[in-house]
Amino acid sequence: MDPLGLIAGNGQFPFLLARAARRDGRRVVALAIREEAFPELEAEVDEWHPIGLGQLGKAIATLKAAGVREAVMAGQVKHRQIFAGIVPDLTLMGVLARLAFKNTDSLIGGVADAFEREGIRLASSVELLSDQLATPGLMTRRGLSGDERKDVAYGTRIARVLSANDLGQTAVVKSQAAVALEAMEGTDEVIRRAGRIAGPGCSVVKVAKPRQDMRFDVPVVGPGTLEAMKEAQARVLAVEAGRTLLLDRPAFLAAADAAGISVFGVGEAE
Repeated sequence: MDPLGLIAGNGQFPFLLARAARRDGRRVVALAIREEAFPELEAEVDEWHPIGLGQLGKAIATLKAAGVREAVMAGQVKHRQIFAGIVPDLTLMGVLARLAFKNTDSLIGGVADAFEREGIRLASSVELLSDQLATPGLMTRRGLSGDERKDVAYGTRIARVLSANDLGQTAVVKSQAAVALEAMEGTDEVIRRAGRIAGPGCSVVKVAKPRQDMRFDVPVVGPGTLEAMKEAQARVLAVEAGRTLLLDRPAFLAAADAAGISVFGVGEAE
């Protein structure tokens, strides 16, 4: 079986992928983004190659030398790193020159295309983790009140408008009023901001983009999301079923239950 390339950012997502791949009998060759990847990941992979964000040519050469023909991207790369921290090599400069738009999706999509041209298929990062995805309806013990269901429905509509315009994917709502909308700060920080603005009782809604590319841009919630919700005293987390990864799903839902937080999966039509 061919080795799997793992292009790793921060968080627990790369750990889950590495373990799943090795359980399937695959060697894991990690390109650890130097500004982001957790050093503890090295113990979970077969090869460890630290790499800078702008070193696309080195990334391709390293994977090809290891015999990698399929790779996945997993883990967060902070937007400020993407827009302020990159010193591009010649390969990445060529990608940038071909982009019509310089937003995050276009940039990472261009990188994915560069890998594909070199014979390295970029696979969906949830192919090995389908059992970790959100499912429709209530996933925790605490149910939703009628008012909370109204907030989730309203927040879902707002979040879909945001995501359709590539502005963010999370809306925080209270009493059917939009309290805070995600921009570049990410889900956890927008939750904290909502708590400072509106106090206890907010509902958090996170959806996928209409054309979400699951090869490199998977909506994820994890322990940090629950910690932010506890700080903000938010009671409901609604995520898109089938398209949102719950990091270590059993532990995530158990922690939500312990905190009295409802986790609810919304469908694409909602």
